[in-house]
Amino acid sequence: MNRDKHGSPEIVRYTPNERSNHWITAICFVLLAISGLSMFHPSMFWLSNVLGGGQWTRILHPFIGIVMFVSFAILVLRFWHHNMLEPGDMQWMKQVDDVLNNREEKLPKVGRYNAGQKLLFYAMVICMAGLLLSGIVIWRAYFSLYFPIDIIRAAALLHSVCALVLILGIIVHIYAALWIKGSIGAMTRGTVTYGWARKHHRRWFEEVVKDSSAK
Repeated sequence: MNRDKHGSPEIVRYTPNERSNHWITAICFVLLAISGLSMFHPSMFWLSNVLGGGQWTRILHPFIGIVMFVSFAILVLRFWHHNMLEPGDMQWMKQVDDVLNNREEKLPKVGRYNAGQKLLFYAMVICMAGLLLSGIVIWRAYFSLYFPIDIIRAAALLHSVCALVLILGIIVHIYAALWIKGSIGAMTRGTVTYGWARKHHRRWFEEVVKDSSAK
């Protein structure tokens, strides 16, 4: 059992490997969002300075994308079984008013992730797959010469749409992490308090406590 600086018991929510995996994906995403926007419209070209200018941005963007996809794929393998939709998730979504008004005591018991987190997870999986496939088609240095121009144009459009949805999804993800106090600490320190776990993820909390008691 972990304890915080005040001696209160804490639950491990993310291991060091899981946190490293998350932050590699997050850093890659930020670099890709900035470099992608710089190539999307001339008014945002100044953002290319983050990666050393236009030429380096065009070179590095797809390689960083590969790193992000591999890192995200590892995250998917780690957490897929925690994101399977369950009957209680449908009820959770029907009571979205209680969610927004922080009346969590009225909601079904939540496992490691709630229905909103699960839906975001699936949206990210779809967008990541779309970004990878379309990115390969429009990767000029290696692959685009093998595809007709109409396919390349369609892939560029798909790439932009997937990127926009992913950026909006990550904004929601960050907002939710700031809104639910203690969430960011879970991904930096790796632990959460008993009170946080009991309030926001009661079923997961009960499972963890039960497993700890059995040991």
